[in-house]
Amino acid sequence: MDERVFEMEEQGKVTMTLAEYEALPEDVRVELIEGEIFVMEAPTRTHQILVFRVAQQIAEYIDKKKGDCEVILAPFDVLLDDNADKPTIVQPDVLVICDKDKLTERRCEGAPDFAIEITSPSGIQRDYVKKLNIYNDKGVREYWIVNPQSRVVEVYLLGDDMQVLHYTFEDKVKVNIYDDLYIDFAELSQYI
Repeated sequence: MDERVFEMEEQGKVTMTLAEYEALPEDVRVELIEGEIFVMEAPTRTHQILVFRVAQQIAEYIDKKKGDCEVILAPFDVLLDDNADKPTIVQPDVLVICDKDKLTERRCEGAPDFAIEITSPSGIQRDYVKKLNIYNDKGVREYWIVNPQSRVVEVYLLGDDMQVLHYTFEDKVKVNIYDDLYIDFAELSQYI
């Protein structure tokens, strides 16, 4: 981890400006939610398998349909609020962006259409509360929280009339931004 992040933690500083974030080396993984620092832990094997397999199915579907959306895996920044003092920059595990004008080489500037988090015990509060609220406020259309520990998938259809759909790792889960795409978690379970 970058010494500057350690120094900030030692000094009790739990926030970072946009300029401080952009000065970090590329190999330092933190997220900022309204300027608050969240250090990203190294992912587990199960986490990485789920990220790869889910993204693979979405990408294959888009390719088969000759779609315009792009699938990107973490670490890739999503700038949701560029407030200089309290920026929000997250790195969803899987994201789908259909408006390619939002994409630069370094990040997505604005809300992706679809974001997936494969949660870990240390990220539960951030994924289920902070990110959910920010994604809803900033215009993400669909958000999944995949919990390998409890083997549950929660699908949030975001907007004014937010809906929450609950699934298990025994179910086929519909990707609601598409008419006919399902991710079969029972099938994916053979890999984890």
